[in-house]
Amino acid sequence: MASSEVARHLLFQSHMATKTTCMSSQGSDDEQRGQLPFAVVGSMDEVKVGNKMVKARQYPWGVVQVENENHCDFVKLREMLICTNMEDLREQTHTRHYELYRRCKLEEMGFTDVGPENKPVSLQETYEAKRHEFHGERQRKEEEMKQMFVQRVKEKEAILKEAERELQAKFEHLKRLHQEERMKLEEKRKLLEEEIIAFSKKKATSEIFHSQSFLATGSNLRKDKDRKNSNFL
Repeated sequence: MASSEVARHLLFQSHMATKTTCMSSQGSDDEQRGQLPFAVVGSMDEVKVGNKMVKARQYPWGVVQVENENHCDFVKLREMLICTNMEDLREQTHTRHYELYRRCKLEEMGFTDVGPENKPVSLQETYEAKRHEFHGERQRKEEEMKQMFVQRVKEKEAILKEAERELQAKFEHLKRLHQEERMKLEEKRKLLEEEIIAFSKKKATSEIFHSQSFLATGSNLRKDKDRKNSNFL
């Protein structure tokens, strides 16, 4: 069944249901003609009657309800105008306007009555073609998403590797600075030890010199004392 046939079938079902409802409410044309002329009362005001609000006209002697068939013929006039005299408009709406609208919507979705070579195409064939096209599009999208994911993973790995190289370079730089600082401290330690040794040598030499000077001074003092004693005698 082609798409236009489906649309016509749906329109026919909808139209028949509406027409049946309308015919059951309006009665025959003869009955309507027998009730002419209609006595119609209209109002936009709502009046409380019992427990509900209804459209009615308030008079000093009572209330006339617009949609109460015992009060006026407004309902009969409405049914005659809409269900009888507007039947042509309803028919045109269902058979032409709705069908045109649905056909345009189906064409927007890709459902047509004819194929590329103007050959009739069934709705099932169009559906299968659309289904195949949809699956192909979905696979293409999935492949694009996979490729995008792989590309992002590669970019992230490159960023991480670059960060790792920078950290390694910083580590090597700090390690080299540490070694240089340690070598400088080692040289200073050696110089300090050499200065300590030299100072110890100078101290020892000075102590020996002072000891020798002290001994020489003591010896001279004894000699002078002995000389004085001998002269005195």
